[in-house]
Order: sequence, then structure tokens, then C-alpha cells
Amino acid sequence: MMIGVYIGQFCVTSITWFFLTWFPTYLYQAKGMSILKVGFVASIPAIAGFIGGLLGGVFSDWLLKRGYSLTVARKLPVICGMLLSCVIVIANYTSSEFVVIAAMSLAFFAKGFGNLGWCVLSDTSPKEVLGIAGGVFNMCGNMASIVTPLVIGVILANTQSFDFAILYVGSMGLIGLISYLFIVGPLDRITLTSSAA
Repeated sequence: MMIGVYIGQFCVTSITWFFLTWFPTYLYQAKGMSILKVGFVASIPAIAGFIGGLLGGVFSDWLLKRGYSLTVARKLPVICGMLLSCVIVIANYTSSEFVVIAAMSLAFFAKGFGNLGWCVLSDTSPKEVLGIAGGVFNMCGNMASIVTPLVIGVILANTQSFDFAILYVGSMGLIGLISYLFIVGPLDRITLTSSAA
């Protein structure tokens, strides 16, 4: 189960790091926006992500209060968020600046909505090793912060196009979705068995 959570964290953080590193360059080079316009519109997806993060947590807690299981309350927002974040690929198929910003904003909103990894981790990790589990969780996120900008740079160097880079970012949502659907499983606190001395 924890491996699935760690994969999900890598995926969610990969989406974040596209926006933190390559998004302004993407708007300028691939979509032909002026530097001034990029300065204005680049913050819109971040604001959407902020709102998505708050609403994802509120929705998850609302589900718990309504009597839904921990599995449903935590995984449903994550799965919906990861699925919806894949809309980022729409930007490859339009020249409309409005549609590009709308797709990017919806993707970042969805990423925020589904970013409940710390909740899942704190609900399921063995209490005896919660620090280690949290450290590995952070490490996976930090690996994404290294890998994603490099992968996008390599894609750009080899294709001179952001199309495959956007597909890469969209695929992170799909991989995160698959991870939570098929690897994470039902959410229960993992208990460590004590070995005989």
C-alpha cells in the first residue's frame, strides 16, 4: 500500500514542478504569449491549485463526517483529482490562449484537490515508523522536483516542442490514478508485527 502512496506523491509533485519550472517558458515559447502577458496569467493556475487544495481537504473531511469509510473519503478526492489533472493535454490541441489557461488552471486545481497524500500517510503508516514513512514520502516528492524539470528539458532538447512534455505531465496524473486504484488498496493503519527475540 505505501508504495502506491509514494508513487502517487511522485506523480502529484511532478505536476507541481512543471508549473514551478517550465510553465512560464511554455506560455512564452509554445503559445507565443508576450512576457508581460505571461507575468499576468502564470499565477492563475497557482490560484486554482490553492483553491483545489482547500476544497479537496474539505470534501474529504465532509465524506468522513457523512459516514463514508476512510478509504472512500481519502481516495475519492485523490482519484478524481488525478483523473481531472490529465486535462492538461488539451493545451496541445488548441491555439486559444483562453483554453490553454483554462486547461492548465483546471489541471492545477485538480492536482490540488487530489493532493491528500499526507492525510493518507498519517492515516495508514505504522505509528512506530511514521517519521521514516514521512521521510520516504518527502523523498519521493523531492525526486519528482529533480526528475521532472530534467525530463522536460531533455524532451525539449530532442523534439523542440512542448507537446511530449505536456503529455509527460498529463501521464503523471494517469500514473497517480492507477497507483491509487490498484496499488494503494483499502486504507487501514498498517501494524508492525513484533519479531521474536
